[in-house]
Amino acid sequence: MEFAHSSVLLEATLDALVTDPGGIYVDCTLGGGGHAAAVADRLSPAGWLIGIDQDPAAVQAGRSRLANAACRVSVAQGNFRNLGALLDELEVPEVTGIMFDLGVSSHQLDVAKRGFSYMHDGPLDMRMNPDESLSAHSVVNNYSEQRLTEIITKFGEERWAKRIALRISEARLAKKINTTTELVEIIKKAIPAAARREGPHPAKRTFQAIRIEVNNELGILRDAFKTAVDRLKPGGRICIITFHSLEDRIAKHTLQELAKGCICPHDFPICVCQNKPKVRIVGKPVVPLPDELEGNPRSRSAKLRVAEKV
Repeated sequence: MEFAHSSVLLEATLDALVTDPGGIYVDCTLGGGGHAAAVADRLSPAGWLIGIDQDPAAVQAGRSRLANAACRVSVAQGNFRNLGALLDELEVPEVTGIMFDLGVSSHQLDVAKRGFSYMHDGPLDMRMNPDESLSAHSVVNNYSEQRLTEIITKFGEERWAKRIALRISEARLAKKINTTTELVEIIKKAIPAAARREGPHPAKRTFQAIRIEVNNELGILRDAFKTAVDRLKPGGRICIITFHSLEDRIAKHTLQELAKGCICPHDFPICVCQNKPKVRIVGKPVVPLPDELEGNPRSRSAKLRVAEKV
């Protein structure tokens, strides 16, 4: 299956990110290459686009899609938590712009065998990097009931987390839970009928929680954003697209922290911390317009935050 993906908030991201056609830009979540290809179109032959993704399918698709770009292109398989080391390998001390398009890609959702989707029957997997050892199957079948409750509550913000964890624990006593469809049915039985009739798909929050746990999605964000800012040249931009409140909160608070000047206690008569702002926040968060929402329903929860290195 082709690695297809509808690039969210594309024009807004390009307008904020690309400030110098001859600069160096990093797409930390290459995915289907939609954002990367659009960035490349705005670069001159002197420009350099670097694409990073931990998913080998994305790396292969990205290389193919960017093969005819006019600018210089480098594509690397890796996790953006290692952004500094990846840039060091390329001997790139600083860049003009860095972007993150967080969350799961359309390709990963649509390919049943990846196990990300509650809409398709497939093996419980959810690994963005297939070489990693921890899978959704391990989480669902091996985590304690208490631990399952904790991650479904924390990462899924699911009010029925305790009931869902209990049902999972009971079901796996008879046999291992091996497929996404089996897990969906267990979740449905755990949620009261009245609650199932309201809001999103009843398995959405639990699947999100397990995916975040499998890929340590939230644990790596703060340090990755800070590394990205450290590697920006003055005037360079960082663009972060988030898809749920947990990752957006981390993006918001990290950028706010980096934008702070003095952090001394309020009762200090003079500044002794010598802390200087590293970025300035550019505008308000951008959300999709109605036309984009109509054409790409998966963009409905997207939010773009932008900051500039000072």
